[in-house]
Amino acid sequence: MEELKALTEELLLLNKQLSERYQLARETGEKGDFYKEVKPFADKVKKVSELWEVAVKEWIIEKKPKYIHFPQVIHTIENLELVSVQAFFPETSYKRFVSYIQSIDYVLHAVLEEI
Repeated sequence: MEELKALTEELLLLNKQLSERYQLARETGEKGDFYKEVKPFADKVKKVSELWEVAVKEWIIEKKPKYIHFPQVIHTIENLELVSVQAFFPETSYKRFVSYIQSIDYVLHAVLEEI
């Protein structure tokens, strides 16, 4: 349970950092360097989200939370992987990016509330 909470909080922090990085890219109009910024950050997000996926699925099976389901977990991970790359490119659609960020935040906060 503590591991799941820690991983969820870490993903929330990474999601916030992605949002801030996207704002910077839009303000400056500069793309992130793929090998110095984008790939390392995307790899970190992928690593944490894979650990989170295992922990949250075990938790769902064990605790059967009322408002958290497997499809939400899968979509949240997919969205995290998308924004972990898109955040470094100013031409990314603002509306879609914000929608992904909000969706990720919603599910992660819902998991924390259920814990």
